[in-house]
Amino acid sequence: MSNIVNRMASKPNLGTLLQNTTAFLLCDVQEKFRPHVQHFTDIVEVCSRMVKGAQVLNIPLIVTEQYSKGLGSTVAELDTSGAVGVFQKTVFSMMIPEVSEILPTLCSGKLKSIVLFGVETHVCVQQTALDFLAAGYDVHVLADGTSSRSQMDRVFALERLRQCGCFVSTSETALLQLIAGKDHPKFKDVQAIIKVSAPCSGLVPKL
Repeated sequence: MSNIVNRMASKPNLGTLLQNTTAFLLCDVQEKFRPHVQHFTDIVEVCSRMVKGAQVLNIPLIVTEQYSKGLGSTVAELDTSGAVGVFQKTVFSMMIPEVSEILPTLCSGKLKSIVLFGVETHVCVQQTALDFLAAGYDVHVLADGTSSRSQMDRVFALERLRQCGCFVSTSETALLQLIAGKDHPKFKDVQAIIKVSAPCSGLVPKL
């Protein structure tokens, strides 16, 4: 009996995503980054899928913009009109007071998991992920939905995030995990979003 109890106590966190306990975070996908961030067009496409997924699945979406006076607004390709809020910041992390205040109100007070995407991987995304981990949330970072000016910084940031306890995954994996199967009422809507595979954004060699 004690062995069973011990196994239950040490049960690993599998990072299960549930529709009613998950929020999406879109980090600083702004116009001035366009010429500088590696695979920016691909990242915007993936972020667009996730924004549409948030709308379809009624998942709270939080958006930030880093010093928009100098870096511009969120790119026009992303429709953030359905977001819980678009928050301005000058620190790197999205865990600013305005965001911290609304977190307890999301998912009927049962928010557990964060799905994070945006730029840059090694700066704002990484610091956001670490702050949300420290606050006790499960953090899922979408490898195909985040990038940096340097591919080296991107790759090593993703590795560090894994080491720190984040679940590093992909946009399609997250969306499909949230609906769990074809019996979900929004299955066809999600299927339409992912019908064409997401761009690899330099994560794997083109075959």
